[in-house]
Amino acid sequence: MNQLWLIRHGETEWSRSGAHTGRTDIPLTQEGERKAAALGEVLRGQAFALVLSSPLARARDTAWIAGYPAAIQDPDLREWDYGGYEGRTTAAIRAERPDWSLWRDGVPGGETIDDVAVRARRVLARAQAAGGDVALFAHGHLLRILTACWLGLPPDAGRLFALGTASVSILGYERETPVIAMWNLVRK
Repeated sequence: MNQLWLIRHGETEWSRSGAHTGRTDIPLTQEGERKAAALGEVLRGQAFALVLSSPLARARDTAWIAGYPAAIQDPDLREWDYGGYEGRTTAAIRAERPDWSLWRDGVPGGETIDDVAVRARRVLARAQAAGGDVALFAHGHLLRILTACWLGLPPDAGRLFALGTASVSILGYERETPVIAMWNLVRK
């Protein structure tokens, strides 16, 4: 693999409101669809040896609208399972737990950060075996954890990598060292 292209899905009602959207399968907004089409302009002409997508509609639809309808669905690209915090905003959670941090404290009844990292590492292994550039259409927290794993950092270092909706980021190498080649490109 030469480069790993990380494409976060377009806007949904919940991503716009800041609600944690893990396994709830909600559609893109009209703005999300518009920005997914803009992603197609960014990705046009880029040859990929492998294109993978989360099976959730917001990522699948982003891939389709951006011009990759044949993206292979990979359940390992699903977003973090937020358990009892699914659909809730950080502000609402902090009304009950003032110092709560997803990255430090996790979620009740959902996945641990280490569970998500195991899935992210499987995706990285699959991508590295592809023999060329790879595109991943997926979700914010999963892609941030995947980036931390790529860089050899602990999974909670994903907290350092803000990632907007309908964004493109590229992981690559400087010589043999895994690096971030480009981060969080968002077209207006």
